[in-house]
Amino acid sequence: MRVLGLIPARGGSKGVPRKNVRLLDGKPLLQYTAEAALAAKRLSRIILSTDDLEIAEVGRKCGLEVPFIRPSNLAEDHTPMLPVIQHAIRFVEEYDDFFDAICLLQPPNPLRAPADIDGCIMMLEQNQADAVFTVLDVPELYNPHWVFTQNQDGSLKIVTGETQPIPRRQELPAAFYRDGSVYVSRRDVIINQNSLYGTKYFGYPMDPDRSINIDAIEDWLSAEKKIQEINRRN
Repeated sequence: MRVLGLIPARGGSKGVPRKNVRLLDGKPLLQYTAEAALAAKRLSRIILSTDDLEIAEVGRKCGLEVPFIRPSNLAEDHTPMLPVIQHAIRFVEEYDDFFDAICLLQPPNPLRAPADIDGCIMMLEQNQADAVFTVLDVPELYNPHWVFTQNQDGSLKIVTGETQPIPRRQELPAAFYRDGSVYVSRRDVIINQNSLYGTKYFGYPMDPDRSINIDAIEDWLSAEKKIQEINRRN
């Protein structure tokens, strides 16, 4: 299986300005994702998609290929990720480079390991899945069987559609939420179904100690602490 590693990094980040090139514990945020991708064994090619010349230069210094500068209309604040991925696929295919799957690696999730990338790809293959993405356990307090939405009259209903909550936490089924560190999707699902998930997808368990999504300065400070703790342990 040929898998394209795609790292999207636009220049207009708002929560932490210029975060993709800002130094996190001594090196650019982008470098963490680049190092994990380059150390993974299952990626056939790794490219950076960016609209920003400085990010492109930092990416090249990190060992990434930058085959194009992303069009500005695909780097706006509210641009969905799917057309960014589709643009990258169509670009490489114009040069007769075809892939079975795409592995999306977003820089705001800097603590993934190469084994997480390879593990997701392996899970995709073994289960003949449309997609695999990293997940974390939903805390019991927020399990969907204990979560309510509001009817128009103000009364509550369980989001699962059941009429009564499950009474004991021991009876709650496992629930998961997307961690964001790794997404692997079949090329045909992305292009032909216009989806990142398809209809058959699996979750790859992520180590909570290596899970963080940097959207705000508080996340940045938390990531620095985690990195320093990991470095001390190692």
